[in-house]
Amino acid sequence: MSQIKYMLLASRQGKTRLIRWFQTLDPKQKTQILREVTTTVLSRKSKMCNILEYQDHKVVYKRYASLYFIAGIDSESDNELLTLEIIHRFVETMDKYFGNVCELDIIFNFSKAYSILDEMIMCDGSIIETSKEEVIHAVASMDAIESNDDLDRVLS
Repeated sequence: MSQIKYMLLASRQGKTRLIRWFQTLDPKQKTQILREVTTTVLSRKSKMCNILEYQDHKVVYKRYASLYFIAGIDSESDNELLTLEIIHRFVETMDKYFGNVCELDIIFNFSKAYSILDEMIMCDGSIIETSKEEVIHAVASMDAIESNDDLDRVLS
Protein backbone atom coordinates (compact mmCIF):
# COMPACT_ATOMS: atom_id res chain seq x y z
CA MET A 1 0.00 0.00 0.00
CA SER A 2 1.34 3.38 -1.00
CA GLN A 3 2.08 5.95 1.73
CA ILE A 4 2.46 9.44 0.41
CA LYS A 5 4.46 11.82 2.62
CA TYR A 6 3.30 15.03 0.91
CA MET A 7 1.60 16.31 -2.21
CA LEU A 8 2.72 19.62 -3.63
CA LEU A 9 1.58 21.69 -6.60
CA ALA A 10 3.98 24.36 -7.81
CA SER A 11 3.86 26.73 -10.74
CA ARG A 12 6.68 26.99 -13.28
CA GLN A 13 7.76 30.14 -11.43
CA GLY A 14 8.14 28.15 -8.20
CA LYS A 15 5.02 29.45 -6.44
CA THR A 16 3.30 26.89 -4.24
CA ARG A 17 -0.33 26.48 -5.27
CA LEU A 18 -1.32 23.61 -3.00
CA ILE A 19 0.46 21.53 -0.38
CA ARG A 20 -0.75 18.75 1.87
CA TRP A 21 1.52 17.09 4.43
CA PHE A 22 0.69 13.48 5.32
CA GLN A 23 3.41 13.13 7.95
CA THR A 24 4.34 15.24 10.94
CA LEU A 25 7.29 17.53 10.36
CA ASP A 26 8.41 20.68 12.10
CA PRO A 27 7.97 23.96 10.19
CA LYS A 28 11.71 24.23 9.49
CA GLN A 29 11.74 20.79 7.81
CA LYS A 30 8.64 21.64 5.79
CA THR A 31 10.20 24.89 4.58
CA GLN A 32 13.42 23.11 3.63
CA ILE A 33 11.61 20.34 1.73
CA LEU A 34 9.38 22.85 -0.02
CA ARG A 35 12.28 25.05 -1.10
CA GLU A 36 14.73 22.31 -2.09
CA VAL A 37 12.29 19.95 -3.80
CA THR A 38 10.63 22.73 -5.77
CA THR A 39 13.99 24.14 -6.87
CA THR A 40 15.28 20.70 -7.85
CA VAL A 41 12.17 19.73 -9.82
CA LEU A 42 11.93 23.07 -11.63
CA SER A 43 15.59 22.92 -12.69
CA ARG A 44 15.26 19.48 -14.30
CA LYS A 45 15.00 19.18 -18.07
CA SER A 46 11.78 17.81 -19.56
CA LYS A 47 13.50 14.67 -20.91
CA MET A 48 14.82 13.69 -17.46
CA CYS A 49 13.26 10.98 -15.30
CA ASN A 50 10.27 12.04 -13.16
CA ILE A 51 11.62 10.21 -10.12
CA LEU A 52 14.51 11.35 -7.94
CA GLU A 53 16.04 10.62 -4.56
CA TYR A 54 15.76 13.29 -1.88
CA GLN A 55 17.07 12.85 1.67
CA ASP A 56 15.31 9.76 3.08
CA HIS A 57 12.60 9.45 0.43
CA LYS A 58 11.82 9.62 -3.27
CA VAL A 59 10.20 12.47 -5.12
CA VAL A 60 7.84 11.65 -7.98
CA TYR A 61 6.59 14.50 -10.14
CA LYS A 62 4.76 15.25 -13.35
CA ARG A 63 4.24 18.51 -15.18
CA TYR A 64 0.79 19.34 -16.50
CA ALA A 65 0.58 22.64 -18.40
CA SER A 66 1.96 25.31 -16.05
CA LEU A 67 1.88 23.20 -12.86
CA TYR A 68 4.18 20.61 -11.38
CA PHE A 69 2.45 17.93 -9.30
CA ILE A 70 5.00 16.59 -6.83
CA ALA A 71 4.66 13.72 -4.35
CA GLY A 72 7.09 12.54 -1.71
CA ILE A 73 7.04 8.77 -1.07
CA ASP A 74 8.93 6.21 0.99
CA SER A 75 12.12 5.02 -0.71
CA GLU A 76 11.82 1.41 0.36
CA SER A 77 8.20 0.38 0.06
CA ASP A 78 6.36 2.68 -2.33
CA ASN A 79 5.82 2.16 -6.03
CA GLU A 80 6.89 5.12 -8.16
CA LEU A 81 4.67 4.19 -11.11
CA LEU A 82 1.64 3.87 -8.86
CA THR A 83 2.43 7.32 -7.49
CA LEU A 84 2.60 8.73 -11.03
CA GLU A 85 -0.82 7.15 -11.66
CA ILE A 86 -2.22 8.71 -8.47
CA ILE A 87 -0.95 12.12 -9.58
CA HIS A 88 -2.53 11.58 -12.99
CA ARG A 89 -5.83 10.50 -11.41
CA PHE A 90 -5.81 13.64 -9.23
CA VAL A 91 -5.29 15.79 -12.33
CA GLU A 92 -8.01 13.96 -14.26
CA THR A 93 -10.45 14.34 -11.38
CA MET A 94 -9.78 18.07 -11.04
CA ASP A 95 -10.06 18.37 -14.81
CA LYS A 96 -13.48 16.74 -14.72
CA TYR A 97 -14.65 18.80 -11.74
CA PHE A 98 -13.47 22.18 -13.02
CA GLY A 99 -13.92 21.43 -16.74
CA ASN A 100 -10.36 21.61 -18.09
CA VAL A 101 -8.55 22.65 -14.92
CA CYS A 102 -5.97 25.41 -15.03
CA GLU A 103 -3.75 27.12 -12.49
CA LEU A 104 -6.34 29.86 -11.90
CA ASP A 105 -8.97 27.26 -10.94
CA ILE A 106 -6.66 26.05 -8.20
CA ILE A 107 -5.77 29.58 -7.08
CA PHE A 108 -9.37 30.78 -6.84
CA ASN A 109 -10.94 27.47 -5.77
CA PHE A 110 -8.15 26.01 -3.66
CA SER A 111 -10.64 24.64 -1.11
CA LYS A 112 -12.21 22.49 -3.84
CA ALA A 113 -8.79 21.25 -4.95
CA TYR A 114 -8.05 20.30 -1.33
CA SER A 115 -11.45 18.58 -1.07
CA ILE A 116 -10.70 16.49 -4.14
CA LEU A 117 -7.28 15.54 -2.75
CA ASP A 118 -8.78 14.73 0.65
CA GLU A 119 -11.34 12.43 -0.96
CA MET A 120 -8.54 10.53 -2.70
CA ILE A 121 -5.85 10.35 0.01
CA MET A 122 -6.36 9.85 3.75
CA CYS A 123 -4.63 12.05 6.32
CA ASP A 124 -1.97 9.33 6.81
CA GLY A 125 -1.08 9.30 3.09
CA SER A 126 -2.97 6.12 2.19
CA ILE A 127 -4.97 5.98 -1.01
CA ILE A 128 -8.68 5.62 -0.22
CA GLU A 129 -10.45 6.37 -3.49
CA THR A 130 -9.37 6.04 -7.10
CA SER A 131 -12.74 6.41 -8.82
CA LYS A 132 -13.10 9.86 -10.39
CA GLU A 133 -16.89 9.52 -10.30
CA GLU A 134 -16.94 8.74 -6.56
CA VAL A 135 -14.66 11.66 -5.75
CA ILE A 136 -16.68 14.06 -7.91
CA HIS A 137 -19.90 12.80 -6.32
CA ALA A 138 -18.54 13.38 -2.79
CA VAL A 139 -17.29 16.89 -3.62
CA ALA A 140 -20.57 17.74 -5.40
CA SER A 141 -22.46 16.59 -2.29
CA MET A 142 -20.34 18.94 -0.17
CA ASP A 143 -21.05 21.73 -2.67
CA ALA A 144 -24.80 21.09 -2.34
CA ILE A 145 -24.61 21.19 1.46
CA GLU A 146 -22.62 24.44 1.34
CA SER A 147 -25.07 26.05 -1.08
CA ASN A 148 -28.01 25.00 1.15
CA ASP A 149 -26.25 26.56 4.15
CA ASP A 150 -25.70 29.75 2.16
CA LEU A 151 -29.37 29.77 1.13
CA ASP A 152 -30.47 29.26 4.74
CA ARG A 153 -28.31 32.22 5.84
CA VAL A 154 -29.79 34.45 3.16
CA LEU A 155 -33.36 33.47 4.00
CA SER A 156 -33.00 33.95 7.76
